[in-house]
Amino acid sequence: MEHAAAGEERMVSERLRRKMEDVNVKAQEQLAPIQDHVNFTLQKAYFKCAYECFDRKRRQEEINSCVEYCSVPVLSANNLVETEMEKFQERLRRALMVCQDKYEAAKLHQTPSVAMRSLESCVDQAISESILVLPHIVDRLWASFSASGPNKP
Repeated sequence: MEHAAAGEERMVSERLRRKMEDVNVKAQEQLAPIQDHVNFTLQKAYFKCAYECFDRKRRQEEINSCVEYCSVPVLSANNLVETEMEKFQERLRRALMVCQDKYEAAKLHQTPSVAMRSLESCVDQAISESILVLPHIVDRLWASFSASGPNKP
């Protein structure tokens, strides 16, 4: 009996691992246009701006200040994306901790297989809810960039 429960636990663990990979894939898919905007549009503007800073008539401090000024949009965008993704990951982590707590409590008064199914159901719901939040994060990022993303007016 214990061997069967361990086998079931491994199978559920593998399914949960795959679901977490799915969240990562969905997040990368949703954020691809944002990353493209940052890596190409903003980086390109940065390099054009920085190139214009190099003028023999300027002192080194002026050039450095100019280049630093040019980097602000790219750095700000990267920081915004990083902050939003950290918040997303933290929310998901907290939801998964709740699932883990429920599982630990369920193990005390339910059979291992029932507790394991409850855990899997809880994780499914947490992941589904997290995936539904991704488009809102992307919209918020586009709005903060004051730019139009793909398929945006």
